[in-house]
Amino acid sequence: MMVSLDGFFEGPNKELDWHVWDDEMERFGSEMLNSIDAILLGRVTYQLFADYWPTAKDSITSKMNSLPKIVFSRTLKKAEWQNTRIVRENIAEEVLKLKQQPGKDLAIFGSSNLALTLMQTGLIDEYRIVVNPVVLGSGIPLFKGIDKKFILKLIKAKTFGSGNVMLCYRPGAI
Repeated sequence: MMVSLDGFFEGPNKELDWHVWDDEMERFGSEMLNSIDAILLGRVTYQLFADYWPTAKDSITSKMNSLPKIVFSRTLKKAEWQNTRIVRENIAEEVLKLKQQPGKDLAIFGSSNLALTLMQTGLIDEYRIVVNPVVLGSGIPLFKGIDKKFILKLIKAKTFGSGNVMLCYRPGAI
């Protein structure tokens, strides 16, 4: 998840143009994509990605298009982006089945509502939050909708030349 310094993952009008992205972040993105077997998406992020990635000219485009993608949505009628399937019900059960299969990690991109659902069911093993050196002042908070305390343990931090900082946490006591 990319967030602003003041904790927003989207601007007030759902804009993402504030993401600080450079060659180093692109290399990081490529390495991350090579470490996963599938991308988990909510409907809104899926639609944004499906509009962008099939024709994008980016070093990670082929990987984004070829990786399996699972969209969790009750309303999406069809998924036309390459290697995508829709899961309409039993999100937690589906993710649990995926986690029990051998292979690499799964990653949630964007999709705050999906992340919150999985967070509340204890199905997220690691949180990777990239804090951008930008203050938005308003927007959609990353953890909007969480109504109880979650204790996370910092396991790694990485600073990028752009000023972005990736914080990696695992659920658990400090």
